[in-house]
Amino acid sequence: MPDLTSFHHNDIITNPADASASAKELGFWIYLLSDAVIFTLLFATYADMSQNFAGGPGGKELFDLSNAFVETLLLLFSTLTCGLTMLAMVKDNEKWVLLWLLLTLLLGGAFVLMEVNEFGKLIAQGAGPTRSGFLSAFFTLVGTHGLHVGIGLIWLLAMIPQIELYGLSAQVRSRLFRFSLFWHFLDLVWVVIFSVVYLMGVV
Repeated sequence: MPDLTSFHHNDIITNPADASASAKELGFWIYLLSDAVIFTLLFATYADMSQNFAGGPGGKELFDLSNAFVETLLLLFSTLTCGLTMLAMVKDNEKWVLLWLLLTLLLGGAFVLMEVNEFGKLIAQGAGPTRSGFLSAFFTLVGTHGLHVGIGLIWLLAMIPQIELYGLSAQVRSRLFRFSLFWHFLDLVWVVIFSVVYLMGVV
């Protein structure tokens, strides 16, 4: 995975004196911190409800680890392509920026489709979010993450035409930098979900 710590945001934002861009970055960091608080609360709720099956099925009966593992690979590879996007941007290579963004979009889209398919199968089995406290917490936690990934995909769809229209301008670089932070954050949250929800759920 690319070492994103090897370059500073000043390498991305060509005009470090741009106070507006700095304010947006600060605001986005505050947003990510608030999102981290939300996911912490959702994880705490899941931990509290994880044994509340109400006579219904638990993780052992419901979870398909191979499916969750493929989802994990899709998201990890999308994080890799997102990192390669940033490296291409530092090198002012617009063509590769667009290519890596498209791959990120495809991988993220495949992840969302697999998650929607998983939810559909669970609901078809009668294991919907209203079946038990455990399933309510599961759908809320995993669904909230999936919703964030979906928002990230919409963000990507908005960024691609901007790059084609304006090139790698300072504004576009700043937006791509914030998108990269967002996507890596979602990847980190998913790794915790995979470990805590799926792996521990089948033990």
